[in-house]
Amino acid sequence: MSAMQNGKHETPGEGDHDDVEQLLLQGVTLQQQPSATILPQEATDEDIEAFPDTDVQGALGLFAEAAQDMATATVELGLGRHFACADFCNQAVEKAAQAVSLLRYGRRSRYDHDLRTLGELVGAPPQIIDEMDILTPFHPETFYADTPPEEADEVISAEQASSYVQSARKVLRWARAIVLQL
Repeated sequence: MSAMQNGKHETPGEGDHDDVEQLLLQGVTLQQQPSATILPQEATDEDIEAFPDTDVQGALGLFAEAAQDMATATVELGLGRHFACADFCNQAVEKAAQAVSLLRYGRRSRYDHDLRTLGELVGAPPQIIDEMDILTPFHPETFYADTPPEEADEVISAEQASSYVQSARKVLRWARAIVLQL
């Protein structure tokens, strides 16, 4: 079926006015809601309890992105780009934890790039929170505040970068067991 009908551009799902009319007249029940619930930025615990949905597909997709970032981190380590490696480790851990958040709460957890805080928000055990905390300084805004970009790879040794890869892998293993329910 074409996206153009009767000279109008339609996206999939548009154009079925009977369904829209039924939704307007009868409302939406929890059984009809999509699996991903978007809550307002100022959501409270009470809001979360009112919308207990989980976003399984979102969690799986975000965990896949985390795994890709982890692979990129190891490539960057091999290329001697140590800050890039640490940055990708930071990103992988953030995405893995947010995948857990999507699965548990149906939304991403709000935080300020402090991975320890994110770990606490998603219910990570203390040893995983400690591994996450190791990677917090490698968010680019934080790292570049004290280190010029041209010096970034010289500030982190290959051994340090390798240890960051190990920390990130521990976090990803923890998240994988939850997201993939192993």
